[in-house]
Amino acid sequence: MKRYMNCALLYSVLAMAGGVFYREFTKLNAFTGKTTLSVVHTHYFLLGMVVFLLLLLLEKNFSFTGSGTGKVLAVYHTGLNLTALMFVVRGVTQVLGSPLTSGMDAAISGMAGIGHILLGISLVLLLLQIRRSLPVR
Repeated sequence: MKRYMNCALLYSVLAMAGGVFYREFTKLNAFTGKTTLSVVHTHYFLLGMVVFLLLLLLEKNFSFTGSGTGKVLAVYHTGLNLTALMFVVRGVTQVLGSPLTSGMDAAISGMAGIGHILLGISLVLLLLQIRRSLPVR
């Protein structure tokens, strides 16, 4: 359970750092348009901190953690951080007005998409593990 709490704490710090970076980087560059930097903060808070706090509560009540949970969580962490990283890359290029080739644009979108896919798959696998641990009625 301590591992879940540590992950929640880590993602809360990353969320706050993402929010501060978004605010200060756009202000520093006098950028007033829309940028994907704005979603790094919310992704880390909801998919990072909130999910791990929920897992902490579910573990406390149902003891769902098994031998495969570590691998599933590794995929979840990879997916979340890959997604956030690609949001930062996309957002920085938007704020700086850097032109992207169609290949670079597709690569950034593709990597963010892979991150989302990893998040989705690992979330479903976690939910299945939790369901298996529920008492039969």
